[in-house]
Amino acid sequence: MPKMKSNRGAAKRFRTTGTGKIRRARACKSHLLTGKSTKRMRGLRKGTLVDKADVKRMRVLAPYI
Repeated sequence: MPKMKSNRGAAKRFRTTGTGKIRRARACKSHLLTGKSTKRMRGLRKGTLVDKADVKRMRVLAPYI
């Protein structure tokens, strides 16, 4: 049986935690940063988990992460 191919863009953006959940970075951190408060930017630094509704889709995109 051939291996499945991972979507390379997704494989670079997501990582798996020790318990098997999928981590992601927060959005809105790349441009128009001057209008965002320091408090907001500090919150955007922290990663978060992929929502439960989207986990199945992520597993299809990157089955080996």
